[in-house]
Amino acid sequence: MHGQPIRHFLRMDDFSTDELVHVFARTQVIKDRFKRYQPYRPLTDRTLAMVFEKASTRTRVSFEAGMYQMGGSVIHITTGDSQLGRAEPIEDTARVISRMVDIVMIRTYEQAKLERFARYSRVPVINGLTNEYHPCQILADIFTFIEHRGPVVGRTVAWIGDANNVAYTWLQAAQLLGFRVNISTPPGYGLDPRLAPAGPHLAVFDSPLEAARGADLITTDVWTSMGFEAENEQRRRAFAGWQVDERVMAAASPEALFMHCLPAHRGEEVTNEVIEGVQSVVWDEAENRLHAQKALMEYLLLGREVD
Repeated sequence: MHGQPIRHFLRMDDFSTDELVHVFARTQVIKDRFKRYQPYRPLTDRTLAMVFEKASTRTRVSFEAGMYQMGGSVIHITTGDSQLGRAEPIEDTARVISRMVDIVMIRTYEQAKLERFARYSRVPVINGLTNEYHPCQILADIFTFIEHRGPVVGRTVAWIGDANNVAYTWLQAAQLLGFRVNISTPPGYGLDPRLAPAGPHLAVFDSPLEAARGADLITTDVWTSMGFEAENEQRRRAFAGWQVDERVMAAASPEALFMHCLPAHRGEEVTNEVIEGVQSVVWDEAENRLHAQKALMEYLLLGREVD
């Protein structure tokens, strides 16, 4: 991609529909090679810097393992280890780090901070999660759906619970890939219209059961996202009727899948019976973070000229 404009993946709609389809196809190829123990190291001598302001398990392991498996190396940075946003402006940090590595993944709070870093970076920047969006998660989720049920176009996804960063990213994906998201949230925890423009890709329901009716996928997340821990008790009361249980799954299509980006609080947003049930694909979903992100890094660094 020498001489081409630097591409970032900060939101789902930073990519076109065609680009997302390409990444899903490459995810399948890369995963198949991994399962056959066939080495594939197109990123030899490339370095990924991972910058964490928010704690992580799946994001760190999937990016770190993925980069090593692709032949590259990894530098892990926390805000305690660096000057990010402290004594040094983000713009200056971006200028320096991006002269020393080939690609950067940042997991932080405000989307604006990520965008400022990307604006001054000489290498691709990936959103590992912000308060507003979580595009790497939805890459993995949609690939998991395709693996189990085929194309997502024309399907219905039911989101039950908090209108958070994962929900907003599902809505961006729906616009690009031609499916609908049914959303049901407790009063006072609904969508921010600035992040969720109306359209045929979105339907809002007061009742979780109505949102789930006939859906092809039921998905949810914890009731209290990172950064809102002070609201734990208040949210527990408000969200009590928004648990994904066997009644909600029964309202969906008989072939519906259940997903959760994890970690899950069993007995709160989902029952143990659902997450351990036959419709649950959460462990495939978690593994697919690894493969989808490998395909993403491959595309950002090498484009489509790959084996």
